[in-house]
Formats: sequence, structure tokens, C-alpha cells
Amino acid sequence: MTDAYPIRPVTEAEFPGFHAVDFEAFNSRWPEDQVREFEKVTFEFDRSLAAFDGSLIVGSACAYTFQMSVPGTLAPVAGVSAVGVLPSYRRRGILTSLMHRQLADLSEGGEAVAALFASEPGIYGRFGYGVSSMHSRFSVRRGEGRMMIPAALEAAAEQGGLGPVRLRSVAAEPATAELAKVYEQAVPQRPGMLVRDDRWWQNVLADPDWYRGGNGPQRCIVAEDSGGPRGYAVYCVSPDWDTEGLPSGTLTVRELMALDPQASAALWADLLTRDLVGEVTARLRPVDDPLLYLLADMRRARARVSDGLWVRIIDIAAALAQRHYAREVDVVIEVTDGLLPANAGRWHLQAGAGGAGASCERTSAPADVALPVASLGAAYLGGTRLGTLARAGLAAELRPGTLAALSTAMSWDPVPWSPMIF
Repeated sequence: MTDAYPIRPVTEAEFPGFHAVDFEAFNSRWPEDQVREFEKVTFEFDRSLAAFDGSLIVGSACAYTFQMSVPGTLAPVAGVSAVGVLPSYRRRGILTSLMHRQLADLSEGGEAVAALFASEPGIYGRFGYGVSSMHSRFSVRRGEGRMMIPAALEAAAEQGGLGPVRLRSVAAEPATAELAKVYEQAVPQRPGMLVRDDRWWQNVLADPDWYRGGNGPQRCIVAEDSGGPRGYAVYCVSPDWDTEGLPSGTLTVRELMALDPQASAALWADLLTRDLVGEVTARLRPVDDPLLYLLADMRRARARVSDGLWVRIIDIAAALAQRHYAREVDVVIEVTDGLLPANAGRWHLQAGAGGAGASCERTSAPADVALPVASLGAAYLGGTRLGTLARAGLAAELRPGTLAALSTAMSWDPVPWSPMIF
């Protein structure tokens, strides 16, 4: 910790100075005053931290209060964001001090887990964060989106009591209630998804001119049957034509959510066959997106995979006990954690048949598996396998057979995904 730049939460009057750090550190090109008011809607002043040089704010960090889907349940999570330092104050230990202070504060609260999206992945491993989910980016060019929709799809829908899917164009913000109905049902189905209140829906569906970047206005389609909405897609289009007069515009999918295979197939089939569109792109998609298996040629998605959520375990006993497991487990885990000493040591994790009702307690028994806290965070949501981490030297088996058993128990289907960067 450095005493040269004292750290504390900011007041509402100091928010412009706090936001100015974030604005400059991230090289923003948007209008500062408008973005500041936009960010203020979800900002939690009591969870902010700023480093000061006199009255000047030179470093920033904050946390949002979320409920997140973890394997088998919902749990509180601190969503870490706005971590930055003024360019003229780099390499003075300010970011390290902010992260250490934030971890200390979180360890005194009620959240067992923190999560973030990394602007630069090289930063957060040294603070105990591990890559816990991945996401894909798709780019499908005109004429390459042919889909092989299984003939049994509609029959399966009828057997499940679902009617034929209808698509309806709507304005996104007025349809928030319909979108939220779908989203709320999707959240418990997949680890990594965050519960949204009205503030966060306002954030997600906001469509100010400065955010569009040359795109047209935000649009939305809802997939539904007589029982109500079963999916939706929020998108925008940047129209263009090439020198031969052929359409070369881009349709960008901002968010697509579906509760069943029929709704998913209907939404993608519509978007990939739009007239006057040269390319359909989608970012922040799950790596197991069904689109990849519906396309006649999955290579045409040009999928690019990158890191998604980074997870940091704040309280090992609470974090491991609050989630479910894919099978029974009885193992002693030795954890190293240089920043939160209360996490370090050996922990006896148990879960019975079905993987629910887990308990985790400190023990002096011999360890079966040893790993750093970042590896435990990486495996926490069930998408990063401990066996994979072990092959990278980031986990070690101390008793034969225990690593594979724990890796299987911590895995989850479907893989984790967060469709919203915070």
C-alpha cells in the first residue's frame, strides 16, 4: 500500500472527478458529460474507491451489488468495475493499492465472490482473479447463414406444450417488461448471468446517439406463441453499399436470448436472412451457442473466443458451500492466497448425491488437491476445468484420482456466460 495517495469512497460532488479518471484511462471518445449522467444511474457511491493527490482524483475503482447465477442457485456477487489510473500517475502503485483496499473491504462484507471483465487480461491474475467464463464473437456474411433446422424441433415443441413461434417487431425500451420476462427465466439456467433491476435494464437498452457509432437506431424482435414471449433479439444496422451498388451493411446483434431451441432457431434464421445486409455480427455470445450447430457450415460463423468473466473468491468456505455440484464430492483442497490470508490453508469440501447441500470447513487433514485462489476462481462457475488448469501447472493433484473427481464435480452444463459487460 502507498500512503502518498490516500484512498476513500467519493461523494456525489466528487463524481465528476472520479468519472474523469475512468474517461481518460479508457481513452473514451464519447461526450463526457452525457456519459457521466448515464453511468450515474447504476453507480453506488458507498462502493466506490478513489485515490487522491491532494484534491485531485488520480485513481478509481468501484463495485456493483449483483445477484449472479452460480451452479444450481443465485448468489450475491460484487461486480468490480471502473478500475483505472490517470496516465500521468501510472507506475506508482496506485492501482495495486486500490485493488488491495477493495479486496480488504469485500472480505468484510457479505459477498463470497467478486467478478469483473478485464480491460487488459494481464492485470488481474496477480490479484487472485481467474478466467471463469469465455465468450465468442460471430461474423456471418451474406448468403452464408444457411441453417439445418432439425425436423423434430417443432414436434418437440408440441410435446412440451409450446405453440408455433411467431416473430414480432417491437421498440426495445417500451417492450422492457416482455424482454425482462424472458431474461428472468434464462438467468437461473446458466451460471454467470446477472439479475437485472430497472436501473440495469435502462443501462442495457439505452440507445443514445453517441453510443451508436454510425449504426442506426436500436431495434428488437420478440419470439412468442400464444403463451407469451419465448425469446428476443436486440440489434442495430449500419446500412452501406459497395462500389457496385451491392448491400454491404452490417447488422449487429446486441443481445439474443431464447428459452427453447425453437425460439433460438427462429430468431437466428430471421436475422441471418435480412435483406440489404452484407454481414451479421454478434459479440458476447456463449461459446456453446446453438447457432454453431444449426449452421450448415459452422466455420461460416468465424467464431473468435476470448476471456469473459474473471472471478475472485473472497470467502472460500461460503463460496464453495453456496453453489451446487455436478456429482457428490468429498475432498480436501489446499489453497494459497497471498492477499486474503483467511482463505489460505486446507478446506474440506463435501456434497452428497446430486451435488446439493454442500459444506466447506477448515481442516488439518492431508490435502488431496493444491491450487492458488485464482485457479479456484477460474473453476468456480463450472466452465474452466481443473484438469485443464493442472496441465498448465495451475493446480496439483496430491492424492491419485482426486483432481479428476473434483474437476468433474465443479463442472456444469451449460457453460457459464455473461451477456452484459459492467
